[in-house]
Amino acid sequence: MYDVTTTPSAPTALPSRTEHALATIKEGILSGRLAAGQPLVEVDLAQELAMSKTPVREALKTLEMSGLVVVRPYIGVRVRELTQADAVAIYETRLLLEPEATRRSVLRGADIVAARAALLRADEATAPAQRSLANRAFHAALWAAADNPILVGILESLRDQAALAAVTTWARQPSWRDEAQEHAQILAAAEASDADRAADLTRRHIAGFLDRLRQGGGTA
Repeated sequence: MYDVTTTPSAPTALPSRTEHALATIKEGILSGRLAAGQPLVEVDLAQELAMSKTPVREALKTLEMSGLVVVRPYIGVRVRELTQADAVAIYETRLLLEPEATRRSVLRGADIVAARAALLRADEATAPAQRSLANRAFHAALWAAADNPILVGILESLRDQAALAAVTTWARQPSWRDEAQEHAQILAAAEASDADRAADLTRRHIAGFLDRLRQGGGTA
């Protein structure tokens, strides 16, 4: 059975039930309660969440698209096992794309209010999974207005995988306090409409995390 009972009771409307299942399973993966490689059986998850299999099935489809679970024929759904090579590839892609997306977005009027609110949630978070998701929301708020749907789509597709890499890396190297200071500097540059500085600080921020990933060894 699954340890997913720490979240609130499931809402009644089907879309809300799907969102509830998605948020609960995602938090379970990022917190480590649902371990890498662990099978995820629809009927068992549905029983734990007190809902039918349909919203669970839809949630698992979304998680597959975001890269947090894998579906293998004749085996079923399992929590993704993120290797160090996977994590490095994710952050290398972010390093190539995100600084430019942030620069373009700040030039066009990034959502500073949303970015500031995300940093506040990260600061108030009591669990690594919550902190990592809030940090991803911060970055997304700053690159979302880049006015390039392909660029934004690639970065959006990496959000959950980046969160998983961050949580597992923090377990070895609790660097999130330093990263919080870097986030504050990026936000200040965006608030000042200094697109080039925001991009440069974003580049340094991601490069620093990538260095820690490469030095960590093992899985990330």
